[in-house]
Amino acid sequence: MTDQNVEGVDVSSHQGNVDWSAISQDGVGFVFVRASIGGHQVDAHFASNWSRVGDAGLMRGAYHYFWPLTAWQDQADNFINAVGNLQAGDLPPALDLEGALASNDPRKPKGWLDVPIDQRLPMIHNWLNAVEQTVGIKPVIYTRQNFIEGLLGDGIQELADYPLWIAHYDVLQPTLPASWSSWSFWQYTEKGAVRGIIGNVDRDKFNGSLNDLKALAKS
Repeated sequence: MTDQNVEGVDVSSHQGNVDWSAISQDGVGFVFVRASIGGHQVDAHFASNWSRVGDAGLMRGAYHYFWPLTAWQDQADNFINAVGNLQAGDLPPALDLEGALASNDPRKPKGWLDVPIDQRLPMIHNWLNAVEQTVGIKPVIYTRQNFIEGLLGDGIQELADYPLWIAHYDVLQPTLPASWSSWSFWQYTEKGAVRGIIGNVDRDKFNGSLNDLKALAKS
């Protein structure tokens, strides 16, 4: 691990059982762990991953997958109840904004398409505010440039002061959404490999040194 662009991974139950001690010896400095999905579901591996990441000496953050057809209050409560109190050194919580804006398959839920555009930003803002007030640290937004621009239009400007975790694969530098001038985290591949995980895993970078990363964490 170099002084710049600290390497990380993000995981969910899709990765199965993870050998965190092996990961900590493979140049990884931080981990984001999926905590919750929508208003009622908690990731089946979250509790185990969350505690074992800390035991392995890795910096850890938790993220929530936002489901647009569920009340934001239920989603904020679901995340907060799953994660509990953040400890000093924990990374900011992250809100995962992704999914299909439209679907031509009537068998598939349309998700964000069923939410009027003027209701989307308030839902997101309310979740962010509720979580920040409870855990005491400003959340990170995970998204893709073309998704969030289509999702919010000009309303994207209202989120530009949140740290950005951008997903963009197979490029030298990620393309940023309008209103953001820099990224904090970059998910640069979904087909990464690391010791301790069988199969592919998302790989990430932090835009700064390890000391910068520690400064971003909860004090």
